[in-house]
Amino acid sequence: MTTPPARIRVLLADDQALVRTGFRMILDNSPDAVVVGEAGDGAEAVALAAEVDADVVLMDIRMPGTDGVDATRLIRAAGGPRVLVLTTFDLDEYVYAALRAGASGFLLKDTLAPDLLSAIRVVAAGEAIVAPTVTRRLLERYVGTGEPAPPPVDLDVLTDREREVLGLVARGLSNAEIAARIYVSEGTVKTHVSRILGKFGLRDRVQAVVLAYESGLVRAGSV
Repeated sequence: MTTPPARIRVLLADDQALVRTGFRMILDNSPDAVVVGEAGDGAEAVALAAEVDADVVLMDIRMPGTDGVDATRLIRAAGGPRVLVLTTFDLDEYVYAALRAGASGFLLKDTLAPDLLSAIRVVAAGEAIVAPTVTRRLLERYVGTGEPAPPPVDLDVLTDREREVLGLVARGLSNAEIAARIYVSEGTVKTHVSRILGKFGLRDRVQAVVLAYESGLVRAGSV
């Protein structure tokens, strides 16, 4: 008998019970995901993340007390599950802060159920959700506007090709699109991205996008 694949364990964090109920219904009807806990605020989310064996936290950004940004930072600093943040507005300064805090991406709360499930699968697999246009607008709006200055980054550690790939990642291109743009295989692009992440100690593609903007490799309004 074939063993069924393990289900993705999801922790829900939102201060609105009705929203949590809606997400739970979507996940309960999915063959490969299961809700393992619910939190009504960021502090509860941090505590639960340390107790339950979750793969992904669906984290509301704006919550009373400990908000989603601080909760994300604490969960990731403790080596906890990956975080997918949820927001009502696509241009939300909290989202950019959450990306810097270690979130693996974000979705709007009105995302359709199939897209939500797809995003959870991607994040659980260790990838990141980088919505090209929305993430770029957030970065263009908030990089260098009140955030503490990041430590200097030496892009000279990158080869010319890696620098080119990083710039294209920051513009929201997928690996397949980058491969077509620079005339290499998709596997080669994946190798370049992996090396870029390794050289800077980055967790995922989202952090690579943030680094590209903060280092000046890609500038607001240039794409």
